[in-house]
Amino acid sequence: VAVVPAAAGRPADGGPAPAVADGAAETELEIRTPLLGIFYRAPSPSDPPFVQVGDHVDPGTTVALIEAMKVFTAVPAGVSGVVTEVLGHDRELVEYDQALYRVAPDAAPVAR
Repeated sequence: VAVVPAAAGRPADGGPAPAVADGAAETELEIRTPLLGIFYRAPSPSDPPFVQVGDHVDPGTTVALIEAMKVFTAVPAGVSGVVTEVLGHDRELVEYDQALYRVAPDAAPVAR
């Protein structure tokens, strides 16, 4: 799972990265899909999404499933922080390395 700074993110169409309007967005990270397939926000249609905006995630937290050739792959967050935006659309095709979520990372511990 690729986790990159949001400012370095690329749109799905391969165009230039959008301008970042404020300093807060520059510190956010994107959780990107590790493969091409169908994006599922929940384990089944009757279940709630794995994560929603405002939820805290840890590196091992499952945030989505990607289905490719009838095989489901769990997507871990890969970062600790709070989900600030859901970028992927449930039950739609996502491309390799497409951003699925934006996360405000936990503050780094202060060295003493």
